[in-house]
Amino acid sequence: MTTLYTEQSKNVLKTWLLMSIFFIIVIGFGWFFSFYYGNPNILYFFVIFSILMNFFSYWFSDKIVLTLAGAKIAKREENFTLYTLVENLSITAGLPMPKVYIVTDDAPNAFATGRDKEHAVVAVTTGLLTILDKTELEGVVAHELSHVGNRDMLLGTVVVVLVGFVTIIADVFRRNLFFGRLGKSRDSNGGGSNAIFMIIGIILSILAPLFAILIQLAISRKREFLADASGAMLTRYPEGLANALTKISKYSKPMVRQSSAIAHLYIADPKGRSFDKKISGLFATHPPAEERIKALIGRES
Repeated sequence: MTTLYTEQSKNVLKTWLLMSIFFIIVIGFGWFFSFYYGNPNILYFFVIFSILMNFFSYWFSDKIVLTLAGAKIAKREENFTLYTLVENLSITAGLPMPKVYIVTDDAPNAFATGRDKEHAVVAVTTGLLTILDKTELEGVVAHELSHVGNRDMLLGTVVVVLVGFVTIIADVFRRNLFFGRLGKSRDSNGGGSNAIFMIIGIILSILAPLFAILIQLAISRKREFLADASGAMLTRYPEGLANALTKISKYSKPMVRQSSAIAHLYIADPKGRSFDKKISGLFATHPPAEERIKALIGRES
């Protein structure tokens, strides 16, 4: 019988499949540009630059995310309950103690970042500490530690880099088209072929960023279900996380400090519930809280 935990391996496989598709799209974009402009070096540039970007994001992802979020280190003596809770759950999960950060914001939220479990960071907002009781906070922390154990953080950062890369390249190509800088193909005799490639290029430049964002959202949504399941398994008390999600989902105001680049790293959409109601679930960075709660405890909140 299908349970809360049986979908974990399937979600991991689906996520890697999405990542593979994303890489193929990036390389395909590079191939198209190199063919269109008659310069194979463009393809080499795409491959090398994407590797360098991923390398940079691997080593500095935690610093980038923490800066964008405005997070500050949490001192043990000032945040004793949170600190000891993270420490105890880390021991239970068999993970090194991550660094603990605080984000000053009334909106209840949390995220994990870092390149691996030895360099992990768990951050929570002041609003989360205010509205949750200890068992609910434990559920949220277990969720974030599950991201650490499942290596979601690195995947999430790579997706951020790739989405940004594809968006920038598409924008450059659109500008080249609009300003008439079409490369050597404009001067060749194959006018019909050039027109076809120009149309294809325009379509790609418009759809590629959208598709990249959809890949980002799909990976985020799958990972949230997986982290919910793993977090509930860690605490042996799925009601704690379910109750926390209920309280978080009822808070309608967005976070004061936001960045679309890291929105998918949070346990809940930082834009708030009011934003979610205005858009299709397809474009939400997180699955609906009702679905997550139902997966945890078998019923809606």
